[in-house]
Amino acid sequence: MVTGQLQDVRIARLRTASILVGGAAGALARAGLAEALPSSSGSWPWATFAVNLVGAGLLAWLTTRLDEILPPSRYVRMLLGTGLCGALTTFSTFQIEVLRLAKDGYPGTAGGYAAASLAAGMAIAVAASVVARRRRYG
Repeated sequence: MVTGQLQDVRIARLRTASILVGGAAGALARAGLAEALPSSSGSWPWATFAVNLVGAGLLAWLTTRLDEILPPSRYVRMLLGTGLCGALTTFSTFQIEVLRLAKDGYPGTAGGYAAASLAAGMAIAVAASVVARRRRYG
């Protein structure tokens, strides 16, 4: 192999390891919260709601902050953004919970949960980006 190819392989392995480590941490945090805050039929899925809001805020803050202070080659973005936030948040569980609430006869809760998740997630993401920028430039 040529030296450049070896370097490319090394970089790919470090990226993969960063994502795996961050993903393991995010998945464990989500699973722990899901166990601590179980939801019953018809009730608000607080664990998924919480991890998705935390993940939206954290990802927005990290994206804004890290983009401005780190060169693109750093592995912190993959560790925290792709790995941690990717595994912490869960659109698929959110989607299943909305459908299950509606199917089980709780359409109001399903609609409220979907609307609150989207609205709060966007608001938190915007606020986190603003905070990240103010800290940098304020």
